[in-house]
Parts: sequence; C-alpha cells; structure tokens
Amino acid sequence: MLLPDTKRILLKLSGEVLMGEQEFGIDPSYVMRLAEEVKAAKETGLQICLVIGGGNIFRGMAGAAQGMDRAQADYMGMLATVMNALAMQSALEQLGVDTRVQSAIQMDQVCEPVIRRRAERHLEKGRIVIFAAGVGAPYFTTDSGAALRAAEMRCDALLKGTSVDGIYDSDPKRNPDATRFDTVSYDQVLASNLKVMDASAVALCRDNNIPIVVFSIRERGNVARVLAGEGVQTIVKEDQ
Repeated sequence: MLLPDTKRILLKLSGEVLMGEQEFGIDPSYVMRLAEEVKAAKETGLQICLVIGGGNIFRGMAGAAQGMDRAQADYMGMLATVMNALAMQSALEQLGVDTRVQSAIQMDQVCEPVIRRRAERHLEKGRIVIFAAGVGAPYFTTDSGAALRAAEMRCDALLKGTSVDGIYDSDPKRNPDATRFDTVSYDQVLASNLKVMDASAVALCRDNNIPIVVFSIRERGNVARVLAGEGVQTIVKEDQ
C-alpha cells in the first residue's frame, strides 16, 4: 500500500456486496467470503474498524423518492446496516475473529452503543469493531458515518470497497474510455464531483488528513492485495 505506517484502518463496504449474486438481501456464503478477506487483512497486524452500508436491504434515499418521509426512510436504512453488521459479526466469529458491533442507535439486546474509548480498547485487544447505524441521525449517508468513525478512531486510512476498481473521470460502466486515477486530491474529487463518496465524507477526511483508498471488493483476495500495495486502487489524498 502506498501509505506508510498504516496501523489502524476503517474498511467501508457497500451493503450491495453482501447480496452476492442475489437481487437483494444477504447471501451468507458471500458474507463468509468477505469475512475471510477481513480476517486475512487483520492477520497482517492491522487494527480494523468496519462500516457496512444498508443498500442491500433498504436505502433511505430510494424510500424518500417513492414518497416516504425522508427522516423515517433514513432510520429504516440505519436499521438495515445493523442487520448487515450482525451478519458480518456472525461470519467473522465463525472464523475465530473476536468482533464487537457498536450501533449509533442504542439497542442493548443486540449490540453495544458507540463508545469511542471502549471501541479503542476492543481494537487494542485485537478485536474487530463494526460500527452500525451510520451517525445515528437522518440525512447522513453511511459514507459520512465511515468518515466520522475513521476520524474519531484516528484511523490511518479509510478503505472503500466498491464494485469498481477505483475512481474514474467519468462512469466506467457508461463510458468505455473512462480513465482511472492512481491518485487524486480531495479538492479535485469535490470540484469535479467525482462520485466516490458524498461531499461531507470527503471533506471530513480532507480536514483530518485521512487518505481514502477506493478499490474493488468483488475480486477475491483484493483487500490483502490492496493493503500490500499490489492491487488496483485509487488513493485520495492531499496534493503533494
């Protein structure tokens, strides 16, 4: 990885990757495959925080577009992220990886509340911490939640696993001639409205100097490759 002295990372996964080949929902075999990748990354000595979106179950923006109250729809989306976090916790613990889920919406029967110092203690003890329910408030995406937790936990980098292998100057699914960036500045991402994360998440990473690494999570073994500096990726960081 082109980021020296990386000891603690936050890995952000979109909820859609938990679907596998399904149309919606959670594919347990695919969740297990992702858990194996996360375990392999942890075994390199890293401390790992995880944030998983909820788009495979419910997306607040989509609900709002169909006439639902936006705040209500966003809360439903937050609950979807808790379901995904519990599925990932189950898979990781089957692999022998101690994992804790902390939710920004308190639900003591199923997970811990978000308590920063407790989360830090978990990481120091070698556990993976999965942060769920975004920032606990509507109108913020899970990207913003991931950026917030990365800053709060003093992570050295935010890795965003998506269905594309980096950031392009235009949508590679629509434009076959789209060019991928190896590195790009926060300001260029914001000025060019490159759809990698929402603007508040990018700005939060910029203000706290947290590099964002965008890569494809769909290729088996890619998390470990990216961490070793071998995988295809785009790094968003300050202009040198």
